[in-house]
Amino acid sequence: MSVLVDCSELNKSYGRKQVLTKLNMKVESGRIIGLLGPNGSGKTTLIKILSGVLKKDSGEVSIMGLPIGIETKKIVSYLPERTYFSPSMKVKETLDFFEDFYKDFNRQTAEEMLGRLEISTESKIKELSKGTREKVQLVLVMSREAKLYLLDEPMGGVDPAARDYILRTILSNYNPEASIIISTHLISDVEKVLDEVVFVKNGQIVLQETVDQIRDKHQKSVDGLFREVFAC
Repeated sequence: MSVLVDCSELNKSYGRKQVLTKLNMKVESGRIIGLLGPNGSGKTTLIKILSGVLKKDSGEVSIMGLPIGIETKKIVSYLPERTYFSPSMKVKETLDFFEDFYKDFNRQTAEEMLGRLEISTESKIKELSKGTREKVQLVLVMSREAKLYLLDEPMGGVDPAARDYILRTILSNYNPEASIIISTHLISDVEKVLDEVVFVKNGQIVLQETVDQIRDKHQKSVDGLFREVFAC
């Protein structure tokens, strides 16, 4: 496996508040990684830098050896924490948007997933519940044939019964040569699909290990180790 994401001495601040401090991280292709940490640890900021939404202050960051920019946006599929479509848009218009904007978008895949979720493409975004809006956005993101998927709280507003379906959607709709970075607080729900975890604390990586290493070395689940490392 080759290095897909490479962050070196990455720094980012908002005014006087330092959010990322000399952060170093490498992610190989073909991995599902849990990006885990308490609120305010820098997870969303890191994801936004990788997606190209935010600019770093200093340090180096690349995806497939490319600096963050137009070329990396072509191979990165990003799910933000909040939905961003106009409430007046119909679901089918969001499909049109993705089809026009992303060459790697597979409309047939998206329509099939929406059908399995019983979400009508004629529905307007404003008519959908918060959880259903999040499902629509996840379907769109996972219907791209990207090299890197960045999912920021993909199950935050979804009921427990739908989480397993969403995890199956994530697993079955990404290129096996790609990687997925999932930021979430629902650790026990996603642990079963993760290959690797990255713990972020105060803008730095404090642990990066495979799930098997955590179970063998620490004799704990990922959720159990997280509670130990980040105990108040």
